[in-house]
Amino acid sequence: MNTTNVTRKRHIAKAFSWRVVGTLDTFLLGWFLSGSMEIGAAIGGAEVITKTFLYYFHERAWYNYITFGLKK
Repeated sequence: MNTTNVTRKRHIAKAFSWRVVGTLDTFLLGWFLSGSMEIGAAIGGAEVITKTFLYYFHERAWYNYITFGLKK
């Protein structure tokens, strides 16, 4: 694939679609393990918020402090 054809819109769409997949997975696991759809939904809802913030701070740490994989 020619990466020059990749737009930021594609990255944003992939980020949102991945977040939906991840939250659905967490919801289903919470439901399966607890036996309660409400508990699964509560866990999935909390996960959306916490993982969004965790991802942001993780990304910022990599951007500001980690030089692994950068060409010098």
